[in-house]
Amino acid sequence: MAGLGCLTATVLGVIAGVLRLSPNWLVRKLMAGYVEAFRNVPVLIWILIIFTVMTAVMPAPSAFRGDNATSSMLLGAVAFTNRGVYVPSPVWGPGSMVVVLTFLASIAGMFYYRHYATRLLYDTGRLLPMGWPSLVILFVPSLIIFFVMGQPITLDYPSLQGFNFAGGLHIRGSLIALWFALAIYTGAFIAENVRAGIQAVSKGQTEAAAALGMRPNRIMNLVILPQALRVIIPPLISQYLNLTKNSSLAIAVGYMDVTGTLGGITLNQTGRAIECVLLLMLFYLAISLGISAVMNLYNNSIKLKER
Repeated sequence: MAGLGCLTATVLGVIAGVLRLSPNWLVRKLMAGYVEAFRNVPVLIWILIIFTVMTAVMPAPSAFRGDNATSSMLLGAVAFTNRGVYVPSPVWGPGSMVVVLTFLASIAGMFYYRHYATRLLYDTGRLLPMGWPSLVILFVPSLIIFFVMGQPITLDYPSLQGFNFAGGLHIRGSLIALWFALAIYTGAFIAENVRAGIQAVSKGQTEAAAALGMRPNRIMNLVILPQALRVIIPPLISQYLNLTKNSSLAIAVGYMDVTGTLGGITLNQTGRAIECVLLLMLFYLAISLGISAVMNLYNNSIKLKER
């Protein structure tokens, strides 16, 4: 949960932070409104608001039944209900592991190509395209193996049977509330970190890159962000740690994470309060130290290196 929340919050924060500096007045004000609205309201309130929307506003499964149904599945595959969201789930057939391993290798190949292209640019000034080659490396090998292996991965679609949906994958409303609230809340803080990092880079860098004829997106990706990361990463580590610890608020909407199980069910069954609380503390300590170690390694890799 923490990893998924960190990834979503990072994407939202980077987008919002860059758009907060947009020359478009409307976009800039919309992003400022998002940041101010979410970072100045406690995350627990946002969790409860989103959970209320999921349980009180979304239709019941019975609304999908009959010819006169008041609700319908999105694209015939996704159902939004007050019991959660039902989506298709993969069915792994013989040979599916080959496809998965190919896709993982494609991800590694994409990162290697982008690293190679960046190093080539810095060393020789030769600029290779990154967009479409990355997409080709990421998807084409996996699609080829997928069809060569006889399409071993299929989808199990949810369908209404009786009083509830059966089949597919059920995503609980409490999980969605926790995920969205933590991601949007933390993303607002990350957006400010990104904005501060970009503004810390001298305007002369942008002007010099523009004078060389570079496009605005190239200037941002190749000139501004690499320098801004040295300012963004240290406070970003703190936001990741806050998100990890805030995930313990899942118990407020009944989602059984480690706090609800180890600190709730296990404690009630065994009666060993001190041991359960100590184990819970050690769990969050280990996760937090692991995140700090990984992010500090990345921070050291991007810092300025004297020759």
